[in-house]
Amino acid sequence: MILPPRVLIVDDEERFRITLSKLLAERDLDVHHAGSGMEAVQEVQHRLYDVIILDVKMPGMDGIEALREVKRVSPGTEVILLSGHATVESAIEGMRLGAYDYVTKPCEIDVLMEKINGAVEVKSARDERLRQAEIRSLVDRRPT
Repeated sequence: MILPPRVLIVDDEERFRITLSKLLAERDLDVHHAGSGMEAVQEVQHRLYDVIILDVKMPGMDGIEALREVKRVSPGTEVILLSGHATVESAIEGMRLGAYDYVTKPCEIDVLMEKINGAVEVKSARDERLRQAEIRSLVDRRPT
């Protein structure tokens, strides 16, 4: 049985976060949500996610700082930055820190699903390459 992709939505706007969670859950994703960057970091310390949708502008720990911490704790998780206040600087910084992509609010749900599916494909391909490398390493270390 193939499990649905696990997605974490991080946004300080509760109404937006809950609405987006419902829309994505209707598309067969395993959706969770957090209301702050710090909460997101705590989540990835306890649970694996395939994709995180991360708001850039949040009080306290902003999205760029949260991205840095998420990638430190869970480097294989793909992150899509989301912002209603898009700037070229934040997009460049996010991509430099390892974000998969950057989209602006409001974002059509179909466009966001394309981004999520692309991020899941990238993560799955990378995970498979790592599994294959690990298998080759075990085979190479086998006593002859």
